[in-house]
Order: sequence, then structure tokens, then C-alpha cells
Amino acid sequence: MTNKSQQKTAARTARHARIRARVKGTAERPRLAVYRSNKFLYAQLINDAEAKTIAAADTRASKAKTPAERAVELGKSIADAAKKAKVEAVVFDRGGFLFAGTIKAFADSARENGLTF
Repeated sequence: MTNKSQQKTAARTARHARIRARVKGTAERPRLAVYRSNKFLYAQLINDAEAKTIAAADTRASKAKTPAERAVELGKSIADAAKKAKVEAVVFDRGGFLFAGTIKAFADSARENGLTF
């Protein structure tokens, strides 16, 4: 018998597998992968063709008070890192998480700061 948290994790993993079957990052359009833990949010720009991480950022050092504010900061920082790497367009990989709350705040912030997806 599995508990509720194991069921939620399994459902997210299955959603992520479905997403990853369709989403591939290239040099021109890398994959913007997001992971949300209970405390922090992590983002990476990944070129799947070469299996290389172009840029990465997280909220571990953020001083913002709410998770949504931290997500907005992360969106801005990953967009800035993408500009430095000369990347304008990405493919968004929400990692099986529902597109709401902090994930949505992160995506909106990344779009506002110059990323196209």
C-alpha cells in the first residue's frame, strides 16, 4: 500500500515522462527545465542534442519572502543567463508540475525578461 505522497510523486513522474517524450532541446532552442522542491525552485537551460547544460539558476540564495516572489526572481535570473549565452527562444519543460502557482510565476517572469516560449 502506497501513501498519498508516493502517489503524487508517481503521478508527477508519469506526467514528466509524457512531456519529455515530446520536448527536446537543441542548440538554437534549448529546453528550459524547471524543478520545484518543497523549499526551492531550480531552472536549467539544456541542449539535449549535446547533453550539456547551458545555464542554471536556483532560489536557494534568494531573500524574497514568498515562493511566488522567489519564482519571479528566478525567471529574471535565468532570462539574464540565457541572454549572456545568446539564447532567445527556449522550449519550456515544466517537469510534470501543474502550470500554476510558482511554475506560472516563473514562466511569466522569464517571458517578461526576454525569453520566447
